Amino acid sequence: MTFSIHGLAVARGVAIGRAVLVASSRLDVAHYFIAADQVEAEIARLRVARNAVVEELQRLQKDLPKDAPQELGALLDVHLMLLQDDELTTGVKRWIRERLYNAEWALTSQFEVLARQFDEMEDAYLRERKADLEQVVERVLRHMMGAASPVAPREPRQRRQGELLLDDTHDVPLVLVAHDLSPADMLQFKKSVFAGFVTDVGGRTSHTAIVARSMDIPAVVGTRTASQLVRQDDWIIVDGEAGIVIVDPSPIILAEYGFKQRQGELERERLSRLRNTPAVTRDGQRVELLANIEMPDDARTALKVGAVGVGLFRSEFLFMGRHGVLPDEEEQYQAYRAAVEGMQGLPVTIRTVDVGADKPLDELRHDDAHLNPALGLRAIRWSLAEPAMFLTQLRAILRAAAHGPVNLLIPMLAHLGEIRQMQALLAQARTQLAQAGTPHGLVRVGAMIEVPAAALMVDSFARAFDFLSIGTNDLIQYTLAIDRADETVAHLYDPLHPAVLRLVAATLDAGARHGKPVSLCGEMAGDPALTRLLLGLGLRSFSMHPAQILAVKQEVLRADAARLRDWALQVVAAEEPAALLASGH
Repeated sequence: MTFSIHGLAVARGVAIGRAVLVASSRLDVAHYFIAADQVEAEIARLRVARNAVVEELQRLQKDLPKDAPQELGALLDVHLMLLQDDELTTGVKRWIRERLYNAEWALTSQFEVLARQFDEMEDAYLRERKADLEQVVERVLRHMMGAASPVAPREPRQRRQGELLLDDTHDVPLVLVAHDLSPADMLQFKKSVFAGFVTDVGGRTSHTAIVARSMDIPAVVGTRTASQLVRQDDWIIVDGEAGIVIVDPSPIILAEYGFKQRQGELERERLSRLRNTPAVTRDGQRVELLANIEMPDDARTALKVGAVGVGLFRSEFLFMGRHGVLPDEEEQYQAYRAAVEGMQGLPVTIRTVDVGADKPLDELRHDDAHLNPALGLRAIRWSLAEPAMFLTQLRAILRAAAHGPVNLLIPMLAHLGEIRQMQALLAQARTQLAQAGTPHGLVRVGAMIEVPAAALMVDSFARAFDFLSIGTNDLIQYTLAIDRADETVAHLYDPLHPAVLRLVAATLDAGARHGKPVSLCGEMAGDPALTRLLLGLGLRSFSMHPAQILAVKQEVLRADAARLRDWALQVVAAEEPAALLASGH
């Protein structure tokens, strides 16, 4: 039966394919595809883990004290029965053989299938056995993910990218459906085979949404219940522009969305012709269109769409999913160098590590429910609290600057004291490299204006830095007190709120007064509906995901920037800017 699920539209286009569910286990389960010749090894891993848990439970049974409750022995019997159930083991093997899932992913996928069957049972006692199944599955997962595991997932995943095989399903598009995806998960899936993403949680500027846009594939977030309503292998349609997920579509709906999908492809092909056209407005204003990237390999994509540099290299993605082992100086240097050389002489702006909130590292996770990570030890605060780590990163960036033009961008500054501490550590990093005789280069240093305090003190910031970069994602979040990853308040997240627009306008004006360049690297920069407004406010440097550059360039080529100025100021001064923006100019 066809039904639809509504969420937030976060990445354009239409995806049609079969659903691949990522189970929401309490454990951090790795999800990756294996090569065809590794199937038997994965099945062996599963067998070893299952047998180990069986032995563990049998040992517990044997060691039960004589006065133990009878129910406890019966419970262990149930767990052993579930562990040795053919439907569990056969199903897991099928996911491994047919879909080439790694063993952990296959196990959680089969758990989801069986859990649905338990949910549909009429007998209350049998329904409650789902909790026993979950406990059994997590025991097996813990064993596979422990120190004794014969396969460390990270290295094989890196080697297997580019050689993914899907046997009989290789021609069928796949759509990933999950309760949530961490930035590390998104990074892993970035080079994978998925045609679209759907998550229960998240907002328009959550990192799941941002990375989906960078991949230029359809995504819908904040659906709340998609991972519960969609079943493994269901045919689904993801409408990334309307924010709708259609499950089990009829032939007529499939045909309609197939046509819409082809129209989107034709539009992208048309925009691609603008790749080598300079971004100049009708009145001769040159506009800088830069790329936001997560990893060094993204530089190729940036060049492909005509970016004139990297306006934001999110260095924190090098730090994620490493299970507490941070990248050393040499690893970071090689990554930054690869990005610099990949841009072939064009400037690269590297933001120092910005972790915390919706981008946690393993060692920054807290169990205390009362802590608010968005207001805690994140970005520059963490860097200054860990000076050895920060010096390592600064040295790596300075070394990369010997290979091409590099800008250094500092996130989440709010205090002049933080600026002085950062400057002292940067000077120390330079001294350390000079004393060691290590080649390094000069960098221009910029501040992100993403905390209201920084926007209100923008004149002081403009005097202290070579350039400014407006991070509208966090600026909106902190100005409006909205958690940008929380779907329950996502409707209040408004880039056109008068307070937000006035802070953006004030920052641009301050840059002009002090003769300091100002770029904008938040998601507002990549929204073609806002391009004319930002041009009218004086913005001449936009940084966005490569997938958004050509659509924004089209708006730049159509605009007369000088004539937009008065209208843009009226929009900023209005009590309801969205209404005035919609009226056009």
